[in-house]
Amino acid sequence: PDWEETERKLMRLPSLNPAAQKLRGLLMGYATDLELDGHSRVLIPREHREFAGLDRQAMLFGQGNKFELWDDARWSDQLTQWMGADSADSGDLTAELETLSY
Repeated sequence: PDWEETERKLMRLPSLNPAAQKLRGLLMGYATDLELDGHSRVLIPREHREFAGLDRQAMLFGQGNKFELWDDARWSDQLTQWMGADSADSGDLTAELETLSY
C-alpha cells in the first residue's frame, strides 16, 4: 500500500516537467516486485546492486517504515563524513530537533 500511494503521486507529477519525468523514470522504471524465499530472504536484483554499489558486505538500517541498504565501505565513509561535518552543513534543524524532546 505505501508503494502504491507513492506510485499514484509519481503518476500525478506534470508530464511535461523534465525533472518530474526523470524522477518518474528512475523510480518507476527500476521498481521491482520481490518475493521472499523459504528463509525470509530477498535477492536484490543485479541492476539494483550495481546502481547502489553493493558488493559482498552491506549494512541495513531501519528508517521507520523504510530501510536503507548501504555498501559497508560506503556507509563507513558516509558516517565519517557526517560525524566530521560542521553544524552549518546540516542546515537549520534547530526548531525541528526541539520538537523531538520532552
